Amino acid sequence: MGAPASLLFGQRHRFPGIPGVGLRAKRRYYPISPLVGEMPGRAEGGITPENAHREDAMSHIPVPPRHRTNAKRMRSSMTEAELKLWNELRAHRLMGLGFRRQVPITGYIVDFACPTHRLIVEVDGSQHGNDVDLHYDDDRTRRLEQDGWTVLRFWNDDVLKGIDNVCMPILAVLKLT
Repeated sequence: MGAPASLLFGQRHRFPGIPGVGLRAKRRYYPISPLVGEMPGRAEGGITPENAHREDAMSHIPVPPRHRTNAKRMRSSMTEAELKLWNELRAHRLMGLGFRRQVPITGYIVDFACPTHRLIVEVDGSQHGNDVDLHYDDDRTRRLEQDGWTVLRFWNDDVLKGIDNVCMPILAVLKLT
């Protein structure tokens, strides 16, 4: 027998025997798991040339728990500039591109990543203007580019003053304009 319809359609439901799961559990409990072959890159254990173009085909190198925790924390406390850019990128709003926010990649947590095009968008505040942070950002960019990612960096002011001046270069790099 299958799960109740209220679970399948994301309605509020209480699970009395499961600790930590209350009335707002629409994203914590999924009674149906994907079968092998339905989600290449995850269910089949890695990226192959056949599924590398898919959005869900990010490398699945194990992420240390502290990186996962930091990424989750950073998603809930975005800066004003990150939030403004996220509202333009989320839900495939920018030319149908699928972006993720605060994603752990090769030991770093990047602001925004488009896995299908291996594109990373970073939004930097004034703290990135000193010599130490500039050197760190250069090393980080080099490391991400070695793994096949393209990294774009924008200042907070660029995002806040004109979001089109940020979105157009993203599309130009991907040759979608």
